[in-house]
Amino acid sequence: MEKKNLDLAIQLRHELHAHPELSNQEVWTKQHVIEFLKANTNFEIVDRGRWFYAIYHSPVGKRNIAFRADFDALPIEETIELPYGSQFPGVSHKCGHDGHTATLAGFALEIEQTGSDNNIFFLFQHAEETGDGAAECAVFIKENNIDEIFAWHNMSGFPHGVVYVKDGTALCASKGMTISMEGIPSHASEPEKGINPSFAIAKIIEAIPELIDPSANKGLVLCTIVQVDIGAKAFGVNASKGSISMTIRALYEEELDRLQQNLEDLARSEAEKFGLKVRFEYQDEFPETANDKESSDKIRQVCQEKGLPMAELEEAFRGSEDFGHYTKLTKGSYCFIGNGETYPHLHSYEYDFKDDLIETAVEVFKGLAEK
Repeated sequence: MEKKNLDLAIQLRHELHAHPELSNQEVWTKQHVIEFLKANTNFEIVDRGRWFYAIYHSPVGKRNIAFRADFDALPIEETIELPYGSQFPGVSHKCGHDGHTATLAGFALEIEQTGSDNNIFFLFQHAEETGDGAAECAVFIKENNIDEIFAWHNMSGFPHGVVYVKDGTALCASKGMTISMEGIPSHASEPEKGINPSFAIAKIIEAIPELIDPSANKGLVLCTIVQVDIGAKAFGVNASKGSISMTIRALYEEELDRLQQNLEDLARSEAEKFGLKVRFEYQDEFPETANDKESSDKIRQVCQEKGLPMAELEEAFRGSEDFGHYTKLTKGSYCFIGNGETYPHLHSYEYDFKDDLIETAVEVFKGLAEK
């Protein structure tokens, strides 16, 4: 990677880090990256509101290859001292999306100079953290006849600079599920005159271990209770409203769907038994991220050709990524590059993206651009 391009990419990363914006609020971030690309490339810019993409139109135009970066931040306070630290209290780039975006922008500078036999699309996406960014941007695939799409994520706990690849599911599907129940209030001394949802919610909680039993599923299935809220601290009132919020997660979407259906069926059954109203809410929905073997093989080939250290990811990450919305529509692969085995974990106060990974990721992307 050209030193000038790397320096510009690192500078951009620091500017993005200082101005973090939460999911679906990335107004300054998007415009700043657009201005960066306009100042340093001649690419076509297609502004789609909360997201955008740039296009390198090849004089050869053999294939349409896309590369994606996310640019939203997290509601986490910046507590470490950085010369480019977050200027916004309670918001910071603690997942490295500033680095992902700087990588894609740096890659754009390289393609501007070297060109490619393929048409290259640079997709800059909002709202990855909430799972709805890629769901909105997925129209990009068919609208541009994208043949293949790639992306990467920095990953702590793995050797520094090593590229990790996996065929098939690399990240689990997940969603936030809330079951709300409503009965009838009564005086605490006369509970028989009311309908309390506590017992129905307790039955749901009690059933969870059986629903996620490994022997009943072909892959990992999890149901993590994040909140239970029943009634109020009023000792004269029999509770009449309650809810349970869970993160449901599975290696395979079909098993996530089955877990959701089982929980809904159980909740409806218990609601009917006790005479309760029941409703369901969902948010932060992520598909499984499934890599195409042919696309993953190209990452392996690039690493071998460029002498980049590479390893096979032995099992899928439990975490989720919305990149799976794209690979439902075209071939693609999502790889990982290690931050270091003892480096602070993502979404922690101590974390900051490692700038030297930009060059590694750009070199991978440059190799893929010619495949």
